[in-house]
Amino acid sequence: MLEDEVLKWQFKCGSRQALAQIYDKYVDSLLTLAAGLLDDAHEAEDVVQDVFVAFARSANGFTLRGSLKAYLTTAVVNRVRDRIRRQQRRPAALNEAAPAARESRSPDEQLVFSEYAGRLHEAIKELPHEQREAVVLKLKGNMKFREIARLQGVSVNTVQGRYRYGLQKLRSSLNGEVQK
Repeated sequence: MLEDEVLKWQFKCGSRQALAQIYDKYVDSLLTLAAGLLDDAHEAEDVVQDVFVAFARSANGFTLRGSLKAYLTTAVVNRVRDRIRRQQRRPAALNEAAPAARESRSPDEQLVFSEYAGRLHEAIKELPHEQREAVVLKLKGNMKFREIARLQGVSVNTVQGRYRYGLQKLRSSLNGEVQK
């Protein structure tokens, strides 16, 4: 974390190289997090780009005493929440595109992965937002329950419950699809 302290100081002093290092260090985990919270990879990229643009503009008045990772993660989650609220206010076009399958050794493996990833994606979409957020922040964001609780403005016990119930619903949903 000493590296982050140096990067924060250099960034505040206007170093473009520090901004580039911060971007390189955190962009992948933030994209994974945003993609887990949203239904659209392109929207996830937009969210992360918006966060970094706003972050870059804040260099002159930037003050942060805590974790840089937690700051950026919170910014992504808040942008995702804003997008979800905006989408709920207007009719959304259905995005039926299945998540892209990662490259694997054989076409059979790729097909199995793609099918499983599609089921998992659909099951996650069906979770209530608070549970979905708790599960994704814990599993994809590698956040601790107390960090998620602070971000969501609830107790640690509430977050643990949301996480537990979210996982139970995912298991139930995926097992139900497998048995069909």
